[in-house]
Amino acid sequence: MAAEQQNEMKIPQMEENKENSIDGSLGLEILQIIKDSQQQHGLRHGDYQRYRHLLLVLMEAERAWSYAMQLKQEANTEPRKRFHLLARLRKAAKHGEQLEKLCESPRVDAKTKLEAQAYTAYLNGMVQFELQEWKSAMEAFNKCKTIYEKLASAFTEEQAVLYHQRVEEISPNIRYCAYNIGDQNAINDLMQMRLSAGGGGGMMAEKLEALITQTRAKQAAVMSEVEWRGRTVPVKIDKARIFLLGLADNEAAIIQADNEETKERLYESLLAECRDTIQAVREELRTDVKQRERAAEGADSGKVSNLQYLHSYLTYIKLWTVVRRNESMAHALQAKLKEPQTDENKRGPRPQDLIRLYDIILQSLAELSSLQGLEEDHTFQKEVALKTLVYKAYRCFYIAQSYVLVKKWSEALVLYERVLKYTREVQSKAKSFNNSLKDLPDVQELIAEVSAEKYSLQAAPLSDRLDHFRLDPTLLSKQPNLVQFPPDFQPIPCKPLFFDLALNHVAFPPLDDKVEQKGKGGITGYFRGFFGFGS
Repeated sequence: MAAEQQNEMKIPQMEENKENSIDGSLGLEILQIIKDSQQQHGLRHGDYQRYRHLLLVLMEAERAWSYAMQLKQEANTEPRKRFHLLARLRKAAKHGEQLEKLCESPRVDAKTKLEAQAYTAYLNGMVQFELQEWKSAMEAFNKCKTIYEKLASAFTEEQAVLYHQRVEEISPNIRYCAYNIGDQNAINDLMQMRLSAGGGGGMMAEKLEALITQTRAKQAAVMSEVEWRGRTVPVKIDKARIFLLGLADNEAAIIQADNEETKERLYESLLAECRDTIQAVREELRTDVKQRERAAEGADSGKVSNLQYLHSYLTYIKLWTVVRRNESMAHALQAKLKEPQTDENKRGPRPQDLIRLYDIILQSLAELSSLQGLEEDHTFQKEVALKTLVYKAYRCFYIAQSYVLVKKWSEALVLYERVLKYTREVQSKAKSFNNSLKDLPDVQELIAEVSAEKYSLQAAPLSDRLDHFRLDPTLLSKQPNLVQFPPDFQPIPCKPLFFDLALNHVAFPPLDDKVEQKGKGGITGYFRGFFGFGS
């Protein structure tokens, strides 16, 4: 039954390619089918089980491969499934070889033959990779990479995207094999690949993470101390050593990130690793009773212990990373805020979003100024105070922008003046700090933007008399008065009040002839009138 379903699916696909072919040769878009099927059938969410369906020999291979990937996820907690995993990968490779043989037919075009060879090489490489046959795996992956690179160079840029993507996917596998063969330089490439991926998933994610941790652990064995702000402290906690060794690589990857999404992932990865390291140091502080006693004895001298100083250093890294992350997010929002909104139904960024980001930045800076061991570091405290002024200026600017949106001109003008006050303080204090502002936003740009906004607000009341020209001599003076504040009172229509005053002046008509006269006629007159005798 399965074979009949396969044949039913096979014929339309091959006939369609035959109709599209000029010389009547058969063709199959192997990589395109794979990618489309993976995206449509669960792999977007890592659901390999959903992807197990039938589609010719190619889909049989994909079915076995996807089952192997599912077992790979489950093998983390159930090691026995690793044997089943290898069996499914071998079956996938067997189907791939069968596909390659089918494509040797003269009716199949050259492009499909090359794709079949690359696909088979990829599956064989996966098998050898899991068997830790590094040399064989590397040869298979290199063959796959070479074919896809040649295919990419033979087609247009749009068609070559998939081939380049596949090359990027297998490059970490090649470098990993090279490292295990003995190429020590490959570890640097692997670190860069892992960081540029932002800690994302994939087959290589766990292996790369384990390899990088192992390499850093070896390097950490020779690391014994760290210097920060003129003080050298020993680093005896392995987790802290590993984190500090990888800090430069993480920061370099953030700088080299291609887009904001990747940068955000890298920041979150760095912060998570930093929090874990701080927790390890904090636990060491709690268990070290003697250390706490020494800290209490040395409280009078104002010098904290080495372990506490290391904790302050790690906390500084975490808080400053939060500042940089929020500043990066704010920069992206500022760019979107200046873009015109095309969809009115879609909520765009607002100044309030930026205010929240700057609130978090200011809170982090406040925590920085209270770090233990830095209370007497006047240079550090002045640097933090200077950075606080910069971000206060930006926060105040976007509060003013929020008032502009609701047309509260006077409040916005007052806040713009405060922004200029902050920026003037920054410029006056920054002269004694050469490098304190290198990682901060440029206040000069903020001054220029505030000046433009102020002129715009001062001109806003002129819209009330655009149709009337009036030459005001005071506008030509040194202190022109564009706006009269507070504005004069103006009469406005009121809601009318209604009172019933006519009732006292109305004369009602007499109604005596309509009212029955009592005491005349009695009951006799009643019956007489009733039967008509009285008239």
